[in-house]
Amino acid sequence: MSVARQVVVEADGGSRGNPGPAGYGAVVIDPATGEPLAEAAEYIGVATNNVAEYRGLIAGLTAAKALFPDAGDALRVHVRMDSKLVVEQMSGRWKIKHPDMKPLAARAAAILPPSSVTYEWIPRAQNKHADRLANEAMDAGRDGRTWEASASTAALDTPSARTASAPPPVQGPPGDQAAGAARARAALAAARGAAAPEGLFPMPGAQEPEPPVEAAPVTGAAAPAAEPSAAPAAEPSEAPVAQAPEPSAAPGAEPSAAPAPEPSEAPVAPAPEPAATPQTGWGSAPDLGAPATLVLLRHGETALTPQKRFSGSGGTDPELSATGRDQAERAAAHFAALGTVQEIVSSPLRRCRETAAAVAARLGLDVHVDEGLRETDFGAWEGLTFGEVRERHGDDLTAWLASPDAAPTGGGESFAEVAGRVAAARDRIVARYAGRTVLLVTHVTPIKTLVRLALGAPPEALFRMELSAASISVVAYYGDGNASVRLLNDTSHLR
Repeated sequence: MSVARQVVVEADGGSRGNPGPAGYGAVVIDPATGEPLAEAAEYIGVATNNVAEYRGLIAGLTAAKALFPDAGDALRVHVRMDSKLVVEQMSGRWKIKHPDMKPLAARAAAILPPSSVTYEWIPRAQNKHADRLANEAMDAGRDGRTWEASASTAALDTPSARTASAPPPVQGPPGDQAAGAARARAALAAARGAAAPEGLFPMPGAQEPEPPVEAAPVTGAAAPAAEPSAAPAAEPSEAPVAQAPEPSAAPGAEPSAAPAPEPSEAPVAPAPEPAATPQTGWGSAPDLGAPATLVLLRHGETALTPQKRFSGSGGTDPELSATGRDQAERAAAHFAALGTVQEIVSSPLRRCRETAAAVAARLGLDVHVDEGLRETDFGAWEGLTFGEVRERHGDDLTAWLASPDAAPTGGGESFAEVAGRVAAARDRIVARYAGRTVLLVTHVTPIKTLVRLALGAPPEALFRMELSAASISVVAYYGDGNASVRLLNDTSHLR
């Protein structure tokens, strides 16, 4: 007859960027003494908070089962987490609609019989041990290390906080904690190896799609059911709401904001799309491995930027200003702290090469140049403001704003031409760096074009994106051709 066993699992996960460098932590606790029986933590590369939290749950349940392999159905596990999403979904009160959460929830539910596991939401302040483990794992990943249990200080926490709301202990002889912890570590290592092909434990650098999580009550754990009229709402941090970007300048113009086409002007006509444009989707296909993740960094300011002048590839090729060099150094410090960039590719223009060099110096990487990432050639408009172009070349400007096939005055490039070469550069880079995180240092038009193509948006979308100097955007490309826009115009590293 199996001996009754009862343990508490505390689990947590975090992402520095959501998505960003992520890790999880889990601890199995003796409810009678509050002492930890086993710990688990791992850096999982680029992922979201929700993915990291589910990974922590899976690790905690796996460790608990390995501690008492002979307990069978007599093992009782009480899970305590500060993720309302995971607790409500695994308890069966919220429906699991997100395609990335479903396999993770199924994995967690299959580790132990559903009747053996109970769930409780706790405030973050009561989940310090698991939170510290997750942060230790993320710190290790940032430094290029593997988290080691022997070096962990996460257990330096009072057991009283853990036992305050733990269920009453089940009486029984104590287990061999040292041997149990060894079994737990072995089980976690085996789980990582077995789960990798299923996409449940992505290698470092992997990035998983994260549309807003939808939550609704259900009658069974991890199984769809009829929805009542009212449903608990997910916590704001677990279901971010995307904000619409402000209208901005014509792509490629140095100003970060300029007049959009007036209503009286002719609407922009769709242009033929470049070949091999990735299809959009939610990433619900089977796991295709780590995507090629393109981190898009616009170069820092030049002297033309605050003057709001067109500055493309046909002009004077200005250098970074003092402000631009400071922005490049701030971006370099940001990427050094993240530790996720594996390659750097730059536009051939000076302002991009200078920005890329600042990052490369901090990361110890080489800079590769791709001609396809250069800015639009603005012809006779180079160095002029938007108002000056309107005054001198009004008809040409109106035609350019109305059609992606129209070129600037004097033989510049049309948006259709730019889209063709940018798409070709994208395909080269994605093929060459499959599964890696690549920093592309480039310009307004190429970045907006990559985002537009990833979204499947029409050409006029170029005029509806804000893109500041030294801002960061992110697009991930998967093996089936799907693309996922992760970030747009982030300037938090400059503050």
